[in-house]
Amino acid sequence: MMNGHLNMRNVTFLVLDEADRMLDMGFEPQIKKILLDIRPDRQTIMTSATWPDGVRRLSSLYLKDPMMVYVGTLDLTAVHSVKQKVLVIADDDKEDLLFKNIKNMSPEDKLLVFVGRKILADNISTECSMRGFSVQCIHGDREQYDREQALDDFRSGSVRILIATDVASRGLDVNDITHVFNFDCPRDMEEYVHRIGRTGRAGRTGVSTTLVTKDDWKNAARLISLLEEAKQEVPHELVEMAARYAARGGGTRGGGPRGGGSWGGGSSRRMDFRGRRGRGRVQREDEAFICY
Repeated sequence: MMNGHLNMRNVTFLVLDEADRMLDMGFEPQIKKILLDIRPDRQTIMTSATWPDGVRRLSSLYLKDPMMVYVGTLDLTAVHSVKQKVLVIADDDKEDLLFKNIKNMSPEDKLLVFVGRKILADNISTECSMRGFSVQCIHGDREQYDREQALDDFRSGSVRILIATDVASRGLDVNDITHVFNFDCPRDMEEYVHRIGRTGRAGRTGVSTTLVTKDDWKNAARLISLLEEAKQEVPHELVEMAARYAARGGGTRGGGPRGGGSWGGGSSRRMDFRGRRGRGRVQREDEAFICY
C-alpha cells in the first residue's frame, strides 16, 4: 500500500485492532496513511486495551461522532483473577530466583517468562535447556515457522516453559498459563497489565511474579497503584523506592492513562457491557472505539 500497489478507496469498513500496541511499535505514520487513503464515508472500529494519549489523539482526529464501548473501567487496572507478587531485588539475584521458581513448578503448571531483550531470551532459554528443563523461546528475530512451532509446543503442553519478549504480551491465545514471571520489569504499566493478563484467563486463576530492581524505580508509584486497586500485597521496599523517586522530583502517584481525560472532536456516547446498552444499536454512520 505504501508503494501504491494496493488501492483502498473502496474499503467501507475498517478495523484497527490493538491500536495502542501499534502506536507503541511506531506504526502511527502507517496508520495515518491508511486512514487518509480510505474513503471518508467508511465505518471504523478501533480497539485498544488501554487509553493513552496517542490513542486518544488518533481517535479524535480520525473517528467521526464515535460511540465508545468499554468493558470494566477506563482506569488502568490489572485483572483481579491474578495473584500479583512483586519482589524488589538486586539485578544479580534475578537468575537464581527464576530457576528457584522453575524448580518449584508442579507438573501441570505452565510458565511464561517475559524478558526485555531478545538476546536475553535466547540466553535464558539456553540455560534452561542446559539445566534439563524443556523450554521454548519466542521473539521478533526468530523465523515465523519457529515462532509458530514454539507456540504450538507451549499450547499443547509438550513444553511448559516459554521465554518471550513483549511480542507475546498481547494476542497470545493460551488459556491455561498458570504463572507469568516478569524477569525484567516492563517499561510501562500498560505493558505490565498486558503481560500478567496472559494468566488468569477463561475463568481460571493465575500467579504473576515481577522482579523490580533499582533501575525500575520510575515505575514504582504506578505499580503500587495497580497493586492497591487489586487488593494485592505491596512490599515496603517498593513503597520506599517510590518515595525516593518522588523526592528527586520524579513525579507523583497516579493511575495514569488507561483512561483519564476526555474525548476530542466532540461528544461521544458510551456503552458499558456490564450494564445497560445505552442508546441502542450502532448506526451505519457511527464510528466506534472499543476499550477492552
